[in-house]
Amino acid sequence: MEITKDIIFAGVNDHDVDLFEGHYIVPEGMAYNSYVIVDEKTAVMDSVDGNFTDEWIGNVKSALSGRTPDYLVIQHMEPDHSGSIRGFMAEFPSTVIVSSAKAFNMMKNFFEGEEYADRRLVVKEGDELDLGSHKLSFVAAPMVHWPEVIMTYDSTDKVLFSADAFGKFGAHDTAEEDWACEARRYYFGIVGKYGMQVQALLKKAAKLDIQTICPLHGPVLKENLGYYLHLYNTWSSYASETQGVVISYTSVYGNTKAAVELLAAKLEEKGVPEIAVNDLARSDMAECVEDGFRYDTQVFATTTFNNDIVPFMKEYIHSLTERLYQNKRVAFIENGSWAPVATKTMKSMLEGCKNLEYTENGVKIVSALNDESRAQIEALAEEIAAAYR
Repeated sequence: MEITKDIIFAGVNDHDVDLFEGHYIVPEGMAYNSYVIVDEKTAVMDSVDGNFTDEWIGNVKSALSGRTPDYLVIQHMEPDHSGSIRGFMAEFPSTVIVSSAKAFNMMKNFFEGEEYADRRLVVKEGDELDLGSHKLSFVAAPMVHWPEVIMTYDSTDKVLFSADAFGKFGAHDTAEEDWACEARRYYFGIVGKYGMQVQALLKKAAKLDIQTICPLHGPVLKENLGYYLHLYNTWSSYASETQGVVISYTSVYGNTKAAVELLAAKLEEKGVPEIAVNDLARSDMAECVEDGFRYDTQVFATTTFNNDIVPFMKEYIHSLTERLYQNKRVAFIENGSWAPVATKTMKSMLEGCKNLEYTENGVKIVSALNDESRAQIEALAEEIAAAYR
């Protein structure tokens, strides 16, 4: 597949993986992207997962039409992108690896001391690599989302090779769903903690004339780049993307679920623009985290459990706070047959979060709904809905 006249796609699709990075469900597989720049000198942009070394090298050879690659540019050392370096260097022993100093240190750790000392070119922010017509400049992107990451800008074709940024879950040969859905889940799951670093990168990108973004996962982005940049700015600044309410809950015997369903119905009646409801015990946790950051209002609903809270809620809140959860309106529903502590526990877990606005109303259920707790749900629904009028 041609990206431009001189840039050819050489990546692979992975339909064997069930859990990306060992815990993200990827029913549509994954794409490991690699690109070949054909000029007076040739450069291969990143390798792929080690399970696909032979397929990838075949793709590279096809793109090069018998030529030998002069450079292998490694932007990111995560094994899904660096896993085929050894095989590649054995196949093309004269190729020079181009990467950051930190990346070469990581190679030594991943490859039992091998750091290609006789075949390497260390680059840093602002350095350039001249291929002939194509001039590549390097952009440091530390902690987006590993410390060694560099990105590469081709000023000739105005292409940004963006490493893991702007990536998404899913292989290329599966049905193409809306980009934002799986890109959002990918971003908040994998990059979400590093919003400040992404903001710094976006400021650098704003100074470049970018017409194409070539990420290491997901589709090449050419049309309406402002849409993708806007979403990345929203996500990385911890702003809410959607006006609406996400209700995240656990329920032991169905009574908390009944309260959640009643609240959702009341919110809809009162004109709340969008409502999402997630059963944390049965939903993909990464999708729940995605919704937690997406909506501007969050309702946490759970039960006191072992003088604490149900483990799925505990995992969920931890997943939010470790990604710097902030800038939300928050409400609580708690259930407890005796000595309820769920609201107190959830609120204490959120203490370190910035700019959380807690509702005045909350809901306390003692075992099952009654007239008092239904009235509390009505009051909470009215308070939340008023914010959208």
